[in-house]
Amino acid sequence: MTTDDYKAIADSIPHEPGVYKYYDAEDTIIYVGKAKNLKKRISSYFGDKKHQAYKTRTMVKNAKYIDFTIVNTEADALLLENTLIKRYQPRYNVMLKDGKSYTYLCVKKERFPRVFFTRKVIRDGSIYYGPYTSKYKTKQIFELIKALFPIRTCNFKLSEQNIEAGKFKVCLEYHIGNCLGPCEGFQTEEDYMASLDQIRNILNGNFKPVKDYIKEEMNRLAASLQFERAGAMKEKLSLFEDYQAKSTVVSQTIRDVDVFVIDGDEDYAYVNYLKIINGVLINTDTIELKKNLDTDNSELLAYVIPEIRDKYNSIAPEVISAIPVELPYDESEVKLTIPQRGDKVRLLELSNKNVQYLILQKRKEKINQIKKQTPAERILRTLQEDLSMNVLPYHIECFDNSNIQGTNPTASCVVFKNAKPSKKDYRKFKVKTVVGPDDFASMVEIVYRRYKRLLDEEQPLPQLVIIDGGKGQLSSAMQSIDRLGLRDKMTVIGIAKKLEEIYFPEDPIPIYINKKSESLKLIQQARNEAHRFAINYHRDRRSQNFTSTQLTDISGIGEKTADTLLRHFGSVKRLKEASVEDISSLIGNQKANIIVEALKESE
Repeated sequence: MTTDDYKAIADSIPHEPGVYKYYDAEDTIIYVGKAKNLKKRISSYFGDKKHQAYKTRTMVKNAKYIDFTIVNTEADALLLENTLIKRYQPRYNVMLKDGKSYTYLCVKKERFPRVFFTRKVIRDGSIYYGPYTSKYKTKQIFELIKALFPIRTCNFKLSEQNIEAGKFKVCLEYHIGNCLGPCEGFQTEEDYMASLDQIRNILNGNFKPVKDYIKEEMNRLAASLQFERAGAMKEKLSLFEDYQAKSTVVSQTIRDVDVFVIDGDEDYAYVNYLKIINGVLINTDTIELKKNLDTDNSELLAYVIPEIRDKYNSIAPEVISAIPVELPYDESEVKLTIPQRGDKVRLLELSNKNVQYLILQKRKEKINQIKKQTPAERILRTLQEDLSMNVLPYHIECFDNSNIQGTNPTASCVVFKNAKPSKKDYRKFKVKTVVGPDDFASMVEIVYRRYKRLLDEEQPLPQLVIIDGGKGQLSSAMQSIDRLGLRDKMTVIGIAKKLEEIYFPEDPIPIYINKKSESLKLIQQARNEAHRFAINYHRDRRSQNFTSTQLTDISGIGEKTADTLLRHFGSVKRLKEASVEDISSLIGNQKANIIVEALKESE
């Protein structure tokens, strides 16, 4: 991948956290990286390479293109990078160990819920916050929570009956102020849950009520002249303000889900997919779809969702979408959710952000492509799109017939290469097997002769063949093309003169290309050139036949003699100007004298 390749997409890369992937020519991921700022990080590969490691330079050289995924935080980027490296094992990455796990804070599902640090997620109704990429940071948050809101650390079953029966005694944690003693009934469940609500606010990123509480405590302590404790609260407030919100909540509401967002324009749709396992984003993909007719986004999603789920082996029981979709699954197996609020809406927002950046990137690529195109490339690409061709029609051939009441039937094949006439490749044909004015039979003959010769000589075939005429002429041409087995190797169309209708084989309904389109003008130019070339050749043949008849009408002069003289002198006029000696040198004295006398009498 070159610096020019990067410049072509640079404007579409955002200044946001995310993961970027380098692909080689075979669409294999060769490197995965994370970035706090995608734009700055990716641009660093294409700047001054003087101090760049050899391995990095080699990776960029072997890369074909870059793809990227936007996430919410740098921590999310690290998590997704880790997952992708483990899954795809890119050749230029340092491999991560499969045993690596991340930390969570768990709010246990129980009476007087505990909050504790863990690396395992157990589906028992508890709520897990994380995963967090820094163990140190997680413990900081945990210590902050314990300092602000005393909570129990014991694993006693604090049922109402057990507390009333006095089965438990307060421990050291109570005596040093880290717990308010719910085990002996010193703290009510209502008071405990009020503290737990503030803890959830911290872990959910709902900072304002918690900050208000800390500030009130700090001001209260300062007002009561407890400056040391007030200073400690100020440090806690500073730590709290530096804390960033959770990565993704793992709870009963978000387990394994697939997230889909679709958007696009009149011609193309783009679908972004997020694969969430245990509440963690582990894979993403964005695909491009060519729209057909009036297909709406719901129908496109209904088609693509099973394809993507199969591709990524997803068995998630829930699909999240912003629009209604008819899923090809039983509702008891896979349900569709269209969320209105909460974490699921935030997942849709993240997916939509990736779609919008891809659309922006595609638009810029299209603009850059148009700027780089020559006029010929622009015309041919328009023609390719108008005719729904799979390849660019660099080589075009056009056929036309010409005869007057069946006399001197001729045909022409003109060749256009790179949207311009290639006159050295023009071919003219004398129709040999047709008697009378039969244009259809003439078309069968000349098309067969043209492409039989190309096949025999192993010459390249055109991408597009144009037949001057409507359905009848096109059907005649297809007889020869089918006979040669070339139907699927070339696009063949017929153009009818009156309304400039474009016909395809075996399709009775024509298409109409915009009259101002450059592609239609190219088709018309090829058709007109074929007509001109056929008419000129037909005129030449008529003239030649007329001249030959003037000589063969002379008694004693046959066609062979007439041809010999016309090939040498070029015309009857020049023959009249020639001397008897010049004519005698070609056909002998006797015939020369006969011709000279006959031509004098005709003057």
